[in-house]
Amino acid sequence: MRITYLFDPLCGWCYGAGPTLEKLSHVDGVTLDLAPTGLFAGEASRPMDKHFAAYAWENDQRIARLTGQPFSDAYRERVLGAAGGLFDSAPATLGLVAVGLSEPARELDVLKILQGARYQDGRNNSDLGVVAETLAGAGFTQAAQRVQEPDEELLSAYRGRVSAARAEMARVGAGGVPALVVDGKAGRRLVRTNALFGAFDLLVQQLRAA
Repeated sequence: MRITYLFDPLCGWCYGAGPTLEKLSHVDGVTLDLAPTGLFAGEASRPMDKHFAAYAWENDQRIARLTGQPFSDAYRERVLGAAGGLFDSAPATLGLVAVGLSEPARELDVLKILQGARYQDGRNNSDLGVVAETLAGAGFTQAAQRVQEPDEELLSAYRGRVSAARAEMARVGAGGVPALVVDGKAGRRLVRTNALFGAFDLLVQQLRAA
């Protein structure tokens, strides 16, 4: 069973779905493809002002209550509360794509690492330097160097991954992320987002029935 995961590394609900994705990746016969949508990247980025920070924190608390995923005080103070900060998922997405070029099997690992750096350690992964340091600290030395000074191969791969993910969103009618698309008996089908936050056995049954 091949499943495409549409996501953005700065999406709090995508972080909330992390444990479910990890369990899903270990199900026998499942191939999980990560599709970063660039939903909050580049032209879709925005300043981290007080109003947006308050909105984000309120939403994060809902996610924490539902999923048990932690959103630390360090994140609230250093990321949401950083003066002049930016909410831009391009650097973190670039980091994931860089790892994918050399170690594609580790993409889910690095997504978890980058999300943990933000939401648990309070490191602003909207900054290329922070993403590079995080990758280097996790042993992804080659990817860290490429992120620090992106070359054309990396930038082209980034654009291609984001473009393909956005096209997939449009094709299956996904209104946002996180979302799962399964290759099933009736072709490619979008699975309801709330299935990611319910009973895991039910999610697997739903995917197998697609």
